[in-house]
Amino acid sequence: MNIDEPRREGTSRTYLMCPPEYFAVTYAINPWMRPDEPADAGLALRQWMRLRETYLRLGHTVHTIEPHPELPDMVFAANGATVIAGKVLGARFRYPQRQAEATAYLGWLRANYAGTGEIRESRVVNEGEGDIVFAGRAILAGHGFRTDEAVAAELADLFGLPVISLRLVDPRFYHLDTALAVLADDVAAYYPAAFDDASRAALAGYFSELIEAKDEDADVLGLNAVSDGRNVVLPAQATSLAAQLADAGFAPIGVDLSELLKAGGGPKCCTLELR
Repeated sequence: MNIDEPRREGTSRTYLMCPPEYFAVTYAINPWMRPDEPADAGLALRQWMRLRETYLRLGHTVHTIEPHPELPDMVFAANGATVIAGKVLGARFRYPQRQAEATAYLGWLRANYAGTGEIRESRVVNEGEGDIVFAGRAILAGHGFRTDEAVAAELADLFGLPVISLRLVDPRFYHLDTALAVLADDVAAYYPAAFDDASRAALAGYFSELIEAKDEDADVLGLNAVSDGRNVVLPAQATSLAAQLADAGFAPIGVDLSELLKAGGGPKCCTLELR
């Protein structure tokens, strides 16, 4: 049953984003990308600006990094690094088309985030917060398509937190942030079919509350969402999931990022949290 006033408590957050001035789909490195279907960079930028304005309206701080004309996927800032408690683990991309993004993001963090904690380059392939999710008492690390399972050891060593490895099994959900959203320290929404049996069991054992997304919401990357503990910014098309979130006491806020979906992205893909 829906309630009028969300019962969850949110906190202000700090995000890093990259405007999609050079956004294009010129190659295919996930099942969502179709180079034969042109993307509109102007529309993508307008949609991205609405996402940024939503964060600002909610009281969050948003920093931006300059885009690079040869890096059309640089808009997906979540992949650029993992930042927890002032420490940074840089990304190491699997596909050559995106590898230069790691240098760009690490350079920004060194110039603008230095002095708060250790900044470390990764020894193994990991695609930042696309597959690495901070969940309060532990770190969730997705693997199976884009990030090596071996990143778990690096994460535990740098951040000093337990790491729960989760295997993704459906190529449509190639990053963890396409199939799972941590809403609060003890609550998450996820799409069970994206995970193997052991991973589903691990999630059930960790979270006190799990919201299962329906097929139609997973199919529009509805779980590629950003939560501040109260407000959950998610794709506008994920209407059933939004209703489930409201029932659970959150305040869902739909944002249309349909143009960026052509590259397999949504609100979370565009958002790197600086903790």
